[in-house]
Amino acid sequence: MRAALALAAAVLPAPVAAQAYQCTPPRQIGALPPLTPDGPPVRAVIGRYTLAVTWAPEFCRADRDPASVECGGRYGRFGFILHGLWPESATGPAPQWCSLTPRPAPQLVRQNLCMTPVPSLLEHEWAKHGSCMAKTPAAYYAAAANLWRELRWPDADRLSRQESLTVGDLRQALALANPRWRPEQIGVVVSRNGWLRELRLCYSRRLRPTGCARAQLGPVDATALKIWRGL
Repeated sequence: MRAALALAAAVLPAPVAAQAYQCTPPRQIGALPPLTPDGPPVRAVIGRYTLAVTWAPEFCRADRDPASVECGGRYGRFGFILHGLWPESATGPAPQWCSLTPRPAPQLVRQNLCMTPVPSLLEHEWAKHGSCMAKTPAAYYAAAANLWRELRWPDADRLSRQESLTVGDLRQALALANPRWRPEQIGVVVSRNGWLRELRLCYSRRLRPTGCARAQLGPVDATALKIWRGL
């Protein structure tokens, strides 16, 4: 597992973009407020990974803060964005909150805002998930970015106009765009009203696509799906 993680983070990447029409990060990022963990520390052997991907337009239709990098429109307009790379245990609770330090420097946060355009989320993901799999924030972001840049995204705006769209249609579209992936390796998270919220891409301990656990898959393929258009 360490060898696979080292390979994924071998080269610190240049800024990696989310699915966006454009992205221009703020010139400066101020100091982030201290984190408050939302659960206890859990240290466990890593058995697999999940790459969590958010559909930004669904989140942003409830967030109209003009200062928001993700939703304000001033710094870019986003489609799929990286939520985070999560280590999972083979059995039992996932590792989390292994350390709150070191904190990522503001410049490092800025470098990754076109991939995850939420400064506070970048630090949260490092502290809650990344600190259990990497020694530094930079190594964690590099590993996530190298997986992220391998992915190609279907045109979700076009899919949103498809009649009788289903969860299976989205899985198939993502698999067609990424020949390494199969539908059963792609989890889908929807709201109570059936709107797309997130994708969960399942990786093995060696960071290769693998079948998702049933709880990760989400709704079955035949489930009706709605996608809020935003780009």
